[in-house]
Amino acid sequence: MPIFAVHYTYSDATVPGRDAIRPVHREYLGGLAAAGTLLARGPYPDGSGALLIFETADADEVRKLLAADPFQVEKLVDNTRIVEWLPTDGFPSK
Repeated sequence: MPIFAVHYTYSDATVPGRDAIRPVHREYLGGLAAAGTLLARGPYPDGSGALLIFETADADEVRKLLAADPFQVEKLVDNTRIVEWLPTDGFPSK
């Protein structure tokens, strides 16, 4: 199955909302991780965004999963970039 890198971009204006919604956002992503769909996730240290790594059938499935992310529902992500990724080293494969 293809692997997709998702880059979230945040602005300073969304910090208060993200702080408030973060627990439910992490709970949602944790469920995707438990299901094996979300392989890795985490924020960038400078607070500018986050990286999420998905394994799904196609990019449309990633878009559907992201549409239910509380950060997306509450419009706390300024930009989302989805790119198919072909890891060559250092990444576990199923």
